[in-house]
Amino acid sequence: MTTSLSAGGTPRLAAADRIGRGLDALSVGHGRAMAALLALCLLLFLPGQISLQPMDRDEPRFAQASKQMLETGDLADIRFQGEARHKKPVGIYWAQAAAVAAGEALGVPHARTQIALYRIPSLIGAIASVLLAYWAALAFLPRRAALLAAALYGACLMLSAEAHLAKTDALLAACATASLGALARTWLAFRDGRPPTGSVFAAFWLGLALGILVKGPMVPLFVVLPALILSVMARSGRWLLALRPLPGLALTLLLVAPWFAAIAWKSGGAFYAEAVGHDMLGKVGAGAERHWGPPGAYALAFFATFWPGAAFAAMSLPFAWRARREPGVAFLIAAVLPAWLIFEAVPTKLPHYVLPLMPWLAILTVLAMTRGALDPRLRGARLTALLVPAIPVALTLGLCLAGWRLDAHTIPWPALPLLAAACGVAALAWMAFARGPVAGAAERALVLGVLASCLLGPAVLGVAQRALPALKVSPRLASLRDRMPCADPQVASLGYREPSLVFLVGTGLALPPDGAAARQFLEAGGCRLLFVEARDRDDFNAAWPVGRGVPAPLAEIEGFNLNTGRRVFVTAYAVAP
Repeated sequence: MTTSLSAGGTPRLAAADRIGRGLDALSVGHGRAMAALLALCLLLFLPGQISLQPMDRDEPRFAQASKQMLETGDLADIRFQGEARHKKPVGIYWAQAAAVAAGEALGVPHARTQIALYRIPSLIGAIASVLLAYWAALAFLPRRAALLAAALYGACLMLSAEAHLAKTDALLAACATASLGALARTWLAFRDGRPPTGSVFAAFWLGLALGILVKGPMVPLFVVLPALILSVMARSGRWLLALRPLPGLALTLLLVAPWFAAIAWKSGGAFYAEAVGHDMLGKVGAGAERHWGPPGAYALAFFATFWPGAAFAAMSLPFAWRARREPGVAFLIAAVLPAWLIFEAVPTKLPHYVLPLMPWLAILTVLAMTRGALDPRLRGARLTALLVPAIPVALTLGLCLAGWRLDAHTIPWPALPLLAAACGVAALAWMAFARGPVAGAAERALVLGVLASCLLGPAVLGVAQRALPALKVSPRLASLRDRMPCADPQVASLGYREPSLVFLVGTGLALPPDGAAARQFLEAGGCRLLFVEARDRDDFNAAWPVGRGVPAPLAEIEGFNLNTGRRVFVTAYAVAP
């Protein structure tokens, strides 16, 4: 037993020994390791699934389109209200619609407006990507290190965020990890002169096919780049024959062709013109939807999005360069570097684009750790590791500042104990790396970083966001509809057009173009509710004849629009027979 002496000379079990014993216990067998990863994912991803409001604008657009599939029964076309949504394939909409239909069958009240049900595919995708990362890491690392690599990936902030959003990216990460994991096993088996083991055929081709249904060409892009580079390196592509390309391509076509043919016939080719010509090529040619960023933006954002492992991943890069001719390291470089450079070159920058590359960076980080490359004695290592406590400290201060400025001097007090604990454990991670014994310093720091993430994620997404009502404008407006003294009122919104309001209020939400149209809506008879944003209030007031005046407001809602980055002030007017 490893012991150390306290100030009074009393022997105690060293913290390093306890961390090591914990890893040993959790990695006794694959079943136990996967159970530990599942528990970690549930701890990280479940808090906030129900209470977090629909996050404008992409999430409610996906959820609303899935809801309309259930309302219309049309499982081929994708629409947001009356507008065709020809941007992404149908996979995520089918998955969300199935989750909501299951919720309805189980008796969930108001299932079609419960955003948590639409997030279930993302939750499952995030968990699956962590378990698949463990499976992939076993090709590079022993079981204990593979467990740590998968946990490091699961603890990263970007994956936790995507697990809470009803979008494509968590599910895409799972598909990409499956296909790339199979490719990695095939490559390493080829270099060892043996056939690949495990279900590489099913993992590769199902990951590819489902990835195409979820987000078109992205998984093929992630797979083709390393396959080409490694084939050039090996001066042959024959190693890919172990994946059985002909039956694999046939299986992929069998799974994806029916819907792609159906949408081509139904839309008259408009889906491909919009999805390829506008959505994909538009992002390549210019910064789409105000998401432009310079080259290097992903590298800078990485230190936050891949926290707590980002600092150590940066330290592993010199090792990767030195060991670049090793088959395992060569694969990791080929899986990450070409795709990363492409994303840096494309003007449109969104942090989640590089999420499918993060499992491989986690594996590289732990591989470097096992080779002794994450050494606190190296120049700049201790300073770089300060990013581990810096991120939770900055996030805690940012949340307090946001509450103080946006919610009338409100501080998210319920979250502060968890936030403070996350900062404290992150500080311990830095101390374990910077001041502890050199042997095992990086491992202890990584484990403590994962534990800090287990506190930080639930604190932010599960607790702090509840204490910031200024961010929940659409839910507060929708609650006014629910308090109307009549059933099923007609609702319209002038100025405030966030997709979250459409999702929460209903597909029939009217969006009048000006004040005159809004006045006509309010006077059309029956039970009606109208929202008017402050910037359109003068136009709305001017639409009423002299002497009559605007009706008395029902309520006034003030908040902050995260999507536009500005305050909003919305007045509600009601007419009830």
